[in-house]
Amino acid sequence: MVLRLDPQLAERLRLIAEVEGRSVSDVAREAVASLVERRRKDRRFLRQLEENLTRHEQALRLLREDSDDSAAGTTAGGVA
Repeated sequence: MVLRLDPQLAERLRLIAEVEGRSVSDVAREAVASLVERRRKDRRFLRQLEENLTRHEQALRLLREDSDDSAAGTTAGGVA
């Protein structure tokens, strides 16, 4: 995974890692893990997740319907 940071943020991250005697990757992993855990407990985020799931389920149903319609319209030769 490649993560691009603006130079100031990258330097701050490097300094934190240096002060703590850790790698930049280790500090970044800890930060990402912390963000993920906070989001898992965040009611607003969970609501957004549910809304996204609903939208994706609707899109999948539409795609399936389109696929079923296309399949029903084909002849033995595979052409509608």
